[in-house]
Amino acid sequence: MKKYFSGRKRMKIICLLFLVGILFCISPPVSVYASGRESNLTGTTDERTVIEQPGTAQTPEDLQELNIANTVTITYNNGNGQLNGTLRILLTLTLIALAPTLIIMLTSFTRIIIVLHFTRAALNTQTAPPNQVLIGLALFLTFFIMQPTLNSVYQDAIIPFEAGELDQTEAFSIAVQPFRQFMYGQTQTRDVRLFMEISGTEWDGESLDTIPNMILIPSFIISELRTAFIIGFLIYIPFIVIDMVVASTLMSMGMMMLPPTTISMPFKILLFVLADGWNLVIGSLVKTFY
Repeated sequence: MKKYFSGRKRMKIICLLFLVGILFCISPPVSVYASGRESNLTGTTDERTVIEQPGTAQTPEDLQELNIANTVTITYNNGNGQLNGTLRILLTLTLIALAPTLIIMLTSFTRIIIVLHFTRAALNTQTAPPNQVLIGLALFLTFFIMQPTLNSVYQDAIIPFEAGELDQTEAFSIAVQPFRQFMYGQTQTRDVRLFMEISGTEWDGESLDTIPNMILIPSFIISELRTAFIIGFLIYIPFIVIDMVVASTLMSMGMMMLPPTTISMPFKILLFVLADGWNLVIGSLVKTFY
């Protein structure tokens, strides 16, 4: 038995050595350069990421051709600097990842989606319309309402920034202003005062410039939630009346075992269709932002 295991172990070692020999034969050679070269750069000229030596550019076109193989670079000199194109792409992708949060927190999306969910709950249709339809409708309504704000950001911040007329800090400050104006117009004063008192910040009660973003944004969200719930309550009232009438009718007929919601739902849908409910709800909802 010991000889059997010893022979098996010997065969494993031979197979392992044979496999190592095959990998060594088929692997490409690796070149290693010593540090005593004419330049402090490793590899040949064709393999280097630095195409030309620093300081050889004479024109902006030459500067763009330097070190084109590098991925992300930032040039900064005595307060004068500009982001590399690749780093701009990285920042853009980061903003895209944060876009859902920005859409929910800084636009009219919150009020719209809550009101649409209240409407569906009042109709008692469970999943009709489905969530995908409600979210898609809320997104398109948000872009419709926010179109003037987005146009202002594009014209005043993005175009001058791409033209080199503004740096990153100036472009960001200008781009935030239209959103601040929109949020300030929809925010109630008592919500701003609430967060001002919590943070211990003084406010004159009138000026937008004295409200920092960390206070304006949560104040705007609370105001949107309050407004959305008020609109949802008003939508619920006619459907509650229908439920009460149906429940009273069933009780008077002695049909207590039949759920009133089962009977009232067709009447709710009929009332909603005859009154052109989607036109009324969406039209009134969009007009609350103007």
